[in-house]
Amino acid sequence: MAPAVPLVLTLVALLAPGLGVALPGCDYPAHLWCSSWETAVACQAESHCANLSSPAAPPVEVTLFYESLCPACRWFLVQQLFTTWLLLPAEALSITLVPYGNAEVGAGPAQCRGCSPWCCQACSDWLFAQERNVSGKWQFQCQHGPEECLGNMIETCLMHEAKNFSSYFPVIFCLESGSSVTKNLEACLQVYAPQLDLGRIAACVQGDMGAALMHHNAQLTQALDPPHQYVPWVVINGKHTDELQEQAQTSLLGLICRLYQ
Repeated sequence: MAPAVPLVLTLVALLAPGLGVALPGCDYPAHLWCSSWETAVACQAESHCANLSSPAAPPVEVTLFYESLCPACRWFLVQQLFTTWLLLPAEALSITLVPYGNAEVGAGPAQCRGCSPWCCQACSDWLFAQERNVSGKWQFQCQHGPEECLGNMIETCLMHEAKNFSSYFPVIFCLESGSSVTKNLEACLQVYAPQLDLGRIAACVQGDMGAALMHHNAQLTQALDPPHQYVPWVVINGKHTDELQEQAQTSLLGLICRLYQ
């Protein structure tokens, strides 16, 4: 019985006629060509390295900056973001939610932010500080009033307590698609995440933790580059452009499928 031909000789014969001849961009000896996928690619040996599989593509990262009571934000989260998340495999999409919204520090007449092109209601002609520190405690104003601040806080504390995205996102979908963002938490938890503790979420909302989490959301929002001009504000793989926003608004599923490679 003839001895088996060593893999290294097979590779050399197939890929580099002339023993010891290296391919352009391949700085590895032939016996290492199948040691990793990156090396196989560099040495153009992918099709001959049966023991290797191509590495999975990184997920497309989508960050949504939004307000809990903004009609356009609610539509995007329910109709685009949630349905896309349901349809795609977990490894294709990573979502971060930042409920905070439109903010300007200072006061004075200026063009209003937050109403064009997506959201949402008639705006004030005056800017206002959306958060301020009063005697060491953070206080917030929101574009759609105190109820929106409460909705933002509920969703932020829900995310903090649940930790796992697949646990809290269906609850947020339930809140945003229902009749009241602020009054349906208990019912939404019963349906989508009965393992979560309503009391712990309520304590977060009413305590210092909720305020600290909202302050963090404010910092994330104010650090956007370019600064956001409206909500929902969609960031894809760390980047926001008018084109990406338009594509996400039209068909987020199609955009993610084009980007996931």
